[in-house]
Amino acid sequence: MTKIKWTPYLATAYAEGFCEGEEATKEEQIEAWQFLIDTGLCWQLQGWFGRRAKDLIEAGICMKA
Repeated sequence: MTKIKWTPYLATAYAEGFCEGEEATKEEQIEAWQFLIDTGLCWQLQGWFGRRAKDLIEAGICMKA
C-alpha cells in the first residue's frame, strides 16, 4: 500500500493517467481505482469510469465498496 493521501482529484488523475498520474505505478493506479470505487465517485464521473471500475471488480483486481 502506498502512502498517498487520496483525494477525488488525485485519484482521478492517477486512474486516467494525467498530470500527477502520468508516471503512476500499477499499484498506485489500482489504489486510485479502489478509492474511486469506495467513494462511489467512479459511478458519478464519465461513463467509462464506471465501466472500467466494473471490469476491475469482475477481474478481482478491485473490490466492491
